[in-house]
Amino acid sequence: MSRYNPREAEPKWQSAWAARDAFKAGGPDADTSKPKYYVLEMFPYPSGRIHVGHSRNYTMGDVVARYKRARGFDVLHPMGWDAFGLPAENAARERGVHPGAWTYENIRVMRAQLQRLGLALDWSREIATCDPAYYRHQQAIFLKLLDKGLAYRKTAKVNWDPVDQTVLANEQVIDGRGWRSGALVVQRELDQWFFKITDYADQLTDAIADLDRWPDKVRTMQSNWIGRSRGAEVSWPIADNGLAERFGQTIDVFTTRPDTLFGASFLALAPDHPIVKALAEDDPEIDRFCHDCARMGTTEEEIEKAPKRGVDLGFTVKHPLDPNWEIPVWSANFVLSGYGTGAIFGSPAGDQRDLDFARKYDLPVTPVVLPPNTDPADHKIKDEAYTAHGTIYNSRFLDGLETADAIERAIEELEKVGLGKGATSYRLRDWLVSRQRYWGCPIPVIHCEDCGAVGVPEDQLPVELPEDVTFDHPSNPLERHPTWKHTDCPKCGKPARRETDTLDTFVCSSWYFLRFTSPWSETEPFEAAHAERWMPVDQYVGGIEHAILHLLYARFFTRALNDCGLMNLPGGEPFAGLFTQGMVTHETYKSSEGKWLLPTDVERKDGQIVEIGTGKPVTVGAIEKMSKSKKNVVDLDAFVDDYGADAARWFVLSDSPPERDVEYTDSGVEGVWRFVQRLWTTVSSLPEGAPGPDTVAVNATGAALDIRKAAHKALHVITDAIEGFRFNSAVAQVHDLVNALRKYEPADADGIAAKAEALGILVRVIAPFVPHLAEECWETLGGEGLVIDAAWPEADPALLVEDTVTMPIQINGKRRAQIDVAKGTPEEEVKSLALAQDGVVRATEGLTVRKVIVVPDRIVNIVVG
Repeated sequence: MSRYNPREAEPKWQSAWAARDAFKAGGPDADTSKPKYYVLEMFPYPSGRIHVGHSRNYTMGDVVARYKRARGFDVLHPMGWDAFGLPAENAARERGVHPGAWTYENIRVMRAQLQRLGLALDWSREIATCDPAYYRHQQAIFLKLLDKGLAYRKTAKVNWDPVDQTVLANEQVIDGRGWRSGALVVQRELDQWFFKITDYADQLTDAIADLDRWPDKVRTMQSNWIGRSRGAEVSWPIADNGLAERFGQTIDVFTTRPDTLFGASFLALAPDHPIVKALAEDDPEIDRFCHDCARMGTTEEEIEKAPKRGVDLGFTVKHPLDPNWEIPVWSANFVLSGYGTGAIFGSPAGDQRDLDFARKYDLPVTPVVLPPNTDPADHKIKDEAYTAHGTIYNSRFLDGLETADAIERAIEELEKVGLGKGATSYRLRDWLVSRQRYWGCPIPVIHCEDCGAVGVPEDQLPVELPEDVTFDHPSNPLERHPTWKHTDCPKCGKPARRETDTLDTFVCSSWYFLRFTSPWSETEPFEAAHAERWMPVDQYVGGIEHAILHLLYARFFTRALNDCGLMNLPGGEPFAGLFTQGMVTHETYKSSEGKWLLPTDVERKDGQIVEIGTGKPVTVGAIEKMSKSKKNVVDLDAFVDDYGADAARWFVLSDSPPERDVEYTDSGVEGVWRFVQRLWTTVSSLPEGAPGPDTVAVNATGAALDIRKAAHKALHVITDAIEGFRFNSAVAQVHDLVNALRKYEPADADGIAAKAEALGILVRVIAPFVPHLAEECWETLGGEGLVIDAAWPEADPALLVEDTVTMPIQINGKRRAQIDVAKGTPEEEVKSLALAQDGVVRATEGLTVRKVIVVPDRIVNIVVG
């Protein structure tokens, strides 16, 4: 037989699918008698070319989409582009092109690459978030959130890059400097737009428990990010009467550990706390400290890494549970005004940051929580705080109580003396959505001196980005544009100014899955009836890097849109099932000059890796996820040119569980290519005149019956593996079935029929994985129509019943051998067979067999001494 040629087969079958609109989901007039299934991969940012590493999550989603289609579902499997963002502006500056031109060219290239993979996508629903047809609806959603009180404007502290003249996200501040300019970042207060996500903190937390088809680690990350915690609001009376009159009688602190109040040794305020700012006006030392802190980044990671620093503010507060006990008040660089009240009490024995701070400034450290099974005399705090729970001591009326009981008892006493109360706090803060960028969705607001911030009337949407902008200056082009920002107030008609901030690109990805349900809608962001039919997304696939923000924002958005009356999604959850795939990894290479090299830039020569062209030795680095920055990528088009799309699909699903990384190796790819050819020759080996692939070989006996059993067992295992996202297990089962079929050479009509049935099953179960090869095989077997239209086969339960069982043999608890016996073999016969095994004979030589225990059809345990 000729070799399978993907260069001919893949375009042929892609054309056949396209001619039939094979993957178009039910539209406005759809037959809703079919059950729906919505599968979606996190849509890509169009930054350039797709490499093999990118293809993994799309392939996983495609397997599910094709499988569910074969099971009779109306499948929605769309594709779009998360097309706004800073990289496009950087490209504009570096290449002298417009961000739109750069973005749409990338979309053109990447669309073609995805189409070459043969993905079962409904391209009729394609969207791009930078298209005014998309973001006009996003602006309408913003206005609805504004009317609902879920969007608002306030002054907020931000990271400001004085060179690039822009706000930086916390993640863009590296060691106190702007990630692009390298300039020292300062903190400014600017008017910013926010979404009131905190209104949904309880809903978002409570619903996590019901997300049973989400990875546990993602649910934990979501819960920790929201950070709901039970504790107490504690009021610490200011001891100095003059300061008390000036700043209020108390400093309020939220704590989750009121059980440790008797371990307090200081209060610490954020550097921009109102009291600190007021004192800094008259105290140069405090003022210097505040300015130094303003240059710090504000990410938790940076705060944790930074040396703990503070300044004594020169006054004290009284302990809320002992008015005769005063503790000093400091300002500390690890306290943030945006968290809690901007003030903490330090109980150093139970918190590592507090302990580091106390040791540095020689403040008291009093242990108040005794670890389990520890003598109080032996419990000392040195360089490590004890942060776990235990028994309270050194704490007066709390002594002897366990942590949980002590928390409630402390709250009870605080409420009794009127200096505290039980409270719930959240780590979650409202979502700051303003960005001082050009390439983003314009915020549809007009600022009028008389009327304030006024929403743009919906009939004037979209507020489109101007095309004639320049990037010769680092600041926001919208702010510099000579005419765009100047307009009239919609309320009073006086001259006014457009909002020049654009929306965070996370807003675009917080509702795109809803737009896919009815992208033809011109008057609404989506049609409620279609959203309510398709939502929630049944299976969402994407990287763990989006486990917090994107997913949290999307969960907020669906609830907010429910409340705005745009739809009625019961429960408000957008994604019923979530799968976070592992990465494709590859070796990294550096030239003798220290530059990253592509895999195609190097070759193995005389036992070492050298740079092609120069012949110089190359440094082989770590195996890391494929990334453009380190150039350890394999271009998808190049791979498909050499091996075909199906080989790429099969490779990324083969060796590792899909949640783990898979390493790209040349030998692994060659192995996949050989298997593709082996599978093709196995299917092609059926003799002419054989029955078609829908055959049921009811008369099979002997070896023919065995091959039927092998096929139905494989079908059962593969079906279960796809349902459970164990694609590598399905791949392994296909290998086993192909090996069994290659060994089987039927000698009569019943045997040929059995092989035809098994091959028919094989071709249908590989169709979600290698669809082009499956179509070619289906045609070769004489299958009717296209294999994508063939129903998923059903395993015959009678053929799944095992006639024999494999029983492991353990000697003193260690496995030494195994035997294959007929089900129900008598116990004495099993004992005789077990004791006769070579491994058992060797292991028991010179020992006395004291007992042989047979668990019928399960295991044999031999006790020797």
